[in-house]
Amino acid sequence: MHKQNIIAIAGVLVALFLSVGCSDRTEKVIDIDGNSYKKIQIGSMTWTGSNCEVTHYRNGDLIPEVKDPKAWSTMTTGAWCYNDNKPENGKVYGRLYNWYAVTDPRGFAPQGWHVSTDAEWTMLGNLLGGPEKAGGALKTSTLWRQINSGATNSSGFTAFPAGGRRDNDGTFMQPGEYTRFWTSTESAEKKAWCRSIGYFDAALRQGEANKNIGFSVRCVKDTH
Repeated sequence: MHKQNIIAIAGVLVALFLSVGCSDRTEKVIDIDGNSYKKIQIGSMTWTGSNCEVTHYRNGDLIPEVKDPKAWSTMTTGAWCYNDNKPENGKVYGRLYNWYAVTDPRGFAPQGWHVSTDAEWTMLGNLLGGPEKAGGALKTSTLWRQINSGATNSSGFTAFPAGGRRDNDGTFMQPGEYTRFWTSTESAEKKAWCRSIGYFDAALRQGEANKNIGFSVRCVKDTH
């Protein structure tokens, strides 16, 4: 009887452990505006599974929407926009942000999370087969311009071709061919590191960009 009780208790503990693990994988994270994002576990990192949509900093202050192209091109403070200034694009691709928004000291990411760093993107690429293959594991097989080489979304990251917004004249890079993500890591004066995925191959490229370009953003869960 004693042995049977031990076995029964062990079974309960195993079931509890598994249920907690499943819950952690499926639980969503909520930003200050109430937008929810699924969690994606890749290696030791937990990423948001869709592009950021937040319009307020963590302290409640507004991140302004800037539609005017001239105003966008001269910004030195945080701002966001929809691609082509169309809210319907936001429903698919999320919002585009300049680098000033994602690094503002008032806080951009949900509580307990942070904007992904350059080092975390490098680690992500290595986990998914290296920079020449990782883009394919990150991007979806839909919405991209054909040939959409290497797309499998095997990571569950679900990268759509969100395009971007140029810094020099505030015009848009239309959805379909590329997606680019900010990191929170500064590279040089007036520039910061970013990552790029294109339709024509499976690569995940590192690059530098001026801080008032409009890119998508993903966040990573804090580990401390």
